[in-house]
Amino acid sequence: MTEAEGRLRRRPVAWRHRGFRQLTRAWVFTNLADSALYLMLAVWVKDLTDSDSAAAMVLVALGVPALAAPFLGHLADQMSRKRLLAFTNLGIALAVLSLLFVDSASRLWLIYLVTFSYGCVGYLTASSQSGLIRDLLADDELASGNGVLSTLDQGFRLVSPLVGTALYVAVGPEAVVVLTAACFGATAMLMTRVEVDETLPADPGDQASYWAELAAGFRHLARTPTLGTLTVVLAAGFGAAGFVNAAVFPVMEQGLGVDAATLGLLVSFQGLGAVIGGATSSRLVARFGERRSVGIGMAMVTIGMIPMVGTSLAAVVVGIGVIGLGIPWILVAYSTLRQRLTPSRLQGRAAAAANVVINVPQTLAIVAAAAAIGWLDYRLIVLATIVLVAAAAVMAHPLRPEAPTVAS
Repeated sequence: MTEAEGRLRRRPVAWRHRGFRQLTRAWVFTNLADSALYLMLAVWVKDLTDSDSAAAMVLVALGVPALAAPFLGHLADQMSRKRLLAFTNLGIALAVLSLLFVDSASRLWLIYLVTFSYGCVGYLTASSQSGLIRDLLADDELASGNGVLSTLDQGFRLVSPLVGTALYVAVGPEAVVVLTAACFGATAMLMTRVEVDETLPADPGDQASYWAELAAGFRHLARTPTLGTLTVVLAAGFGAAGFVNAAVFPVMEQGLGVDAATLGLLVSFQGLGAVIGGATSSRLVARFGERRSVGIGMAMVTIGMIPMVGTSLAAVVVGIGVIGLGIPWILVAYSTLRQRLTPSRLQGRAAAAANVVINVPQTLAIVAAAAAIGWLDYRLIVLATIVLVAAAAVMAHPLRPEAPTVAS
């Protein structure tokens, strides 16, 4: 065995595929653009308007595209995902460059419009990428591929927002805009080079009505027993975790007696845990299977939240790191199962449907907890969340071994 062959053998099995390596390089630039831009936009709006409400509207504009996810998933299943991603990234690069015309609060609408478009691209990318990974990798390589991409994703989330914010403070928003547009442009170029034999979309003559096809992803999740169960588990677990997201500031200020700015420290430790979780996720799935791995990840999130009812900052920091470790285990295991049990022609719609089912309950939970936090002790909210996430962990664990199911 040559030295080069030895190095390749030590890498994740998905890395042995040239097409996956090419997709990963494109993913690097996409993540750099994503992570550098989203935080800067809210800061920029705050500086332009001195309004917390106006800055919060950036997050609203970023969240609203979730309603369009089924339509975007359907689009991803109707054409070449490789070409779709290339053109989409080129289009958002040009859209981001339009932010160079923003010079006052009077053009705030342009920031919101670009943010909305950027959110749509995120859902379209997730749907298209799911199909590409399914076409590039065999069933037993999916966890490895998802683990690699998750590690990159979490690593950039840890570093890029700091880079984007530092660049914004030192040079101005124009520098971040140009950097982001250049990264999206590089992604578009690299996507054209990905070597993949794509699954052809279904013959239009064989399809049902548009609305029936649009809902096919939801029907597939519901009709596939193990996949349907885990989708419900994630919706319940992440929905419950939304309560803690709303209680994080009372935890810091009332429980720990620290300033709200300490949130940056907590986010950094969660990011470190998430990088480790992404790097170890494929081995966890290989050893325990997808469903048990989701249960283990949920258990880690449960354990990580327990210190939040106490008063020790050190314990909370460790707990946040444990939560960060568990989340990639959950997401990689679930994504691998969904890709494995979903036909290639349905990958985009199934991914979009899963995003809607999982993300909407969490958003509603954040809204409900934000309304309750003023009159309810935050510790009761955290304790209720711990119980609900623990229940989700139990639900994820199969009572008896399940026969493997493959996509038709």
